[in-house]
Amino acid sequence: MADIKSETITGGRPGSGAHRVVALCGPYLSGKTSLLESILYATGAIGRRGSTRAGTSIGDGAAEARKRGMGTEINVASVDYLGDQWTFLDVPGSIEFQHDAFAALAVSDAAVLVCEPSPERVVALTPLLKFIEDHHIPHVIFINKIDSAEVRVRDMLSALQSISSRKLLLRQVPIRQTASDGSDETVGYVDLVSERAYRYKSSGASDLIEMPAEILPRESEARREMLETLSEFDDQLLEQLIEDIAPEKSLIYRDLHDEFGADQISPVLLGAGDRENGVRRLLKALRHDTPTVAETAKRRALPSNGVAMAECFKVLHQSHAGKLSLCRVWSGSLVEGQSVGGQRIGTLLRPFGQRLDKISEAKAGEIVALAKVDALSGGQSLAAAGIAATEDFPKADPPVFALSLRAKNRNDEVKLSGALHKIVEEDPSLSFEARGETHELLIRGQGEMHLKVAVDKLAGRYNVAVDTETPRVAYRETIQGGSQQHARYKRQTGGHGQFADIKVEIKPLPRGSGFRFVDKVVGGVVPRNFIPAVEEGLVDYLKEGPLGQPVVDLEVTLFDGQYHSVDSSEMSFKMAARIAMSEAMPKCKPVLLEPILKVTVAAPNDATPRIQRLISGRRGQLLGYDAREGWNGWDEVSALMPEAEIADMIVEIRSVTQGVGTFRTEFDHLQELVGRTADRIVEETKKRAAA
Repeated sequence: MADIKSETITGGRPGSGAHRVVALCGPYLSGKTSLLESILYATGAIGRRGSTRAGTSIGDGAAEARKRGMGTEINVASVDYLGDQWTFLDVPGSIEFQHDAFAALAVSDAAVLVCEPSPERVVALTPLLKFIEDHHIPHVIFINKIDSAEVRVRDMLSALQSISSRKLLLRQVPIRQTASDGSDETVGYVDLVSERAYRYKSSGASDLIEMPAEILPRESEARREMLETLSEFDDQLLEQLIEDIAPEKSLIYRDLHDEFGADQISPVLLGAGDRENGVRRLLKALRHDTPTVAETAKRRALPSNGVAMAECFKVLHQSHAGKLSLCRVWSGSLVEGQSVGGQRIGTLLRPFGQRLDKISEAKAGEIVALAKVDALSGGQSLAAAGIAATEDFPKADPPVFALSLRAKNRNDEVKLSGALHKIVEEDPSLSFEARGETHELLIRGQGEMHLKVAVDKLAGRYNVAVDTETPRVAYRETIQGGSQQHARYKRQTGGHGQFADIKVEIKPLPRGSGFRFVDKVVGGVVPRNFIPAVEEGLVDYLKEGPLGQPVVDLEVTLFDGQYHSVDSSEMSFKMAARIAMSEAMPKCKPVLLEPILKVTVAAPNDATPRIQRLISGRRGQLLGYDAREGWNGWDEVSALMPEAEIADMIVEIRSVTQGVGTFRTEFDHLQELVGRTADRIVEETKKRAAA
């Protein structure tokens, strides 16, 4: 139990003018962007509140976000609130854009985790909350849409505590009254520290009212619980509670500040972001308790010694401004024209939604966009020693969904490659590759919507329209039987002719053996200098067997042959080898092989039975399940599955896990595929070859 407490509040001293950064995060549709809009309005940063539905909000201003009605990238807005400077980072709520959320959280002093008043949906908070807690980021939980809540706050608090490893501290209790239709509605709240009651207004600050008599028992109970939670970290407060001494409010505020900054507690506040309800109370709590940039730098073991140092957490490519590196200044300041670590600092820009305001200097704590520092990318710091990777910056999750891309206009193929490099630099959880096995250009990401937005960006921002389709599976084929084959290649075209004669034996090998060539020629019937050409011809044929797929797991033995002293050549023996294989392979009982992957699905444990049924319905072989290490209430289900069955599996996984399930894969083995499925694949391959 901690007994060392700060005598005064230093880290978040109001009115100091310090610049602090807060991330607004939460699941899709939790109301983060509406909350940001009310924060901006309440602080005077905007003259009227916009609407996400009407497309007039500061947040979600990108064309892709407007089109989809959801956040697709970080929104940045800075405000002045009662003498302090703040930057709010409104991050996407969908797990498919989670990397942006984690990147923003990494550079934030505190987080506001926004959720709906629905105990059944708290599982959707788990990935965000796990990252926040693992990185010891002080955080407030804001129960949004409290005006439409149909559950008791204590039930919601219990559900939230089940997924949180930090002690939750309820700061307010709601004041309810019976509406005209007979239902209960939340009309205000009681602050448990000041013990004052407030009534919400449809817009603006809440009105101070006399505390309703009927709320007194609940207020007294909730306040006692709050003080008992705080006393777990403060012996002085514990002694006062034991002796039934009413603690001074200054002591309570000090404990709230210290224990929040140390990430020992997570305060829980109530409100309705789209109506400004509870917004000013949230701002005051943040102003009082949020750590400063120096404290956050210390938490992350970053320098804060007054020497210029900034960390890039996001890259943007814009048609008019070029490459922009969104950075947080951790130490010192940046000035236009300054040279830091061998990099010249060009134009400094302060983002506000989609607007970029030019500034002359960025001080410690600020979020700034550096123009055209081409060497600086997300997850890197810029300091006197140069550019270096930030050790604790979040890594991108492995991809779970892929599409095959093809430029609608073949003249755009070079432009497509350049555009892909830019969108991957903007979002490292995207990747692309030219897959030689199937002759496709693949883009990979975190889900179907993630890639749809990427395709929208290609068309809208880079003027590269593409066609997409499901990637083809890299099938193989092998043989089930053996054969001997005699092949002769003979041509006479005037002058020197072409002649080669070989005899080969073909037999299958165990799975995973690949291709093996054996030379058993004796007596010089095939000269030594022509034998490599035979092997080259065999390898060339194996690129596409009788079923249209690369051939694996077989051995070819060259045991006899003939040559002509004048007409034989390397090309002749290469052609003879191809003829031998093309004639022998259909007689060796060719069979299709499909790649089998080991798949590990991570999901909340109440969804485990549904995940198991999903896997079984996709020709999967269940291997078992176990608790997911470090994730309370989550399981990992392991299975062997055909690659063909996982193309769109993430869509179904997300639908049965409230959007939070995910999976990872690794190649396991190749397995024979027969029957109608194999026949269909062979027929499709022939049609593509003929097209």
